[in-house]
Amino acid sequence: MIEFENVAHGYGGGPLLSEVTLSLAPGSFHFLTGPSGAGKSTFLKLCYGELAPVAGRIALFGQELDAMSRDDIARLRQRVGVVHQDCQFLDHLPIADNVALPLTVSGRDADPTELRELIAWVGLTGRLKSLPPALSGGERQRAALARAVIMSPDVLLADEPTGNLDWEMSLRLLALLVELNRMGKTIVVATHDLNLIRAAKAQVSARVLRIKDRRLLLAGAEL
Repeated sequence: MIEFENVAHGYGGGPLLSEVTLSLAPGSFHFLTGPSGAGKSTFLKLCYGELAPVAGRIALFGQELDAMSRDDIARLRQRVGVVHQDCQFLDHLPIADNVALPLTVSGRDADPTELRELIAWVGLTGRLKSLPPALSGGERQRAALARAVIMSPDVLLADEPTGNLDWEMSLRLLALLVELNRMGKTIVVATHDLNLIRAAKAQVSARVLRIKDRRLLLAGAEL
């Protein structure tokens, strides 16, 4: 589904990631750990073509990244949902419109019933008409998750989705991610929260990847 072979990437001050070889299989669940600045966000951006490797090869859904045009990459990105750490919304639009925005941008109309069901799934039925500044941190993250999955992507990437949430809200968000995985979605979550990883591993078969010294390694059983 997403394949890395000897991938390297850096920003001018030397390599941030190097010799990354990994295959994200359909229906797999991965956690990505490592210290701040290690390259977790960079890895996620490589996964959906926001960044291109400076060495090695990346294949997205069987297509070589370096052989794709911008339009090709844009089309493939519709198969990848992303929950960014900062959860940006258009503050003048109600939550329902923000969640439907990926459909709007792609020239499609949201089915009102399906939109309401999706927003209910993340527990925000009472917030359909609320503006983003009125939402709590947990509500914003759940709205961001709804927006990320409205196009029915095959892969969901989440960058520190529980970083600013309390434990109860973190578990609520994790339950939604686990449910998506059980529906066959490939999930990759970048996180510092080892307790969250332990809670997930009690529910799903999850691999833990750690970025250390610019390499991506399979973490040990101590997690």
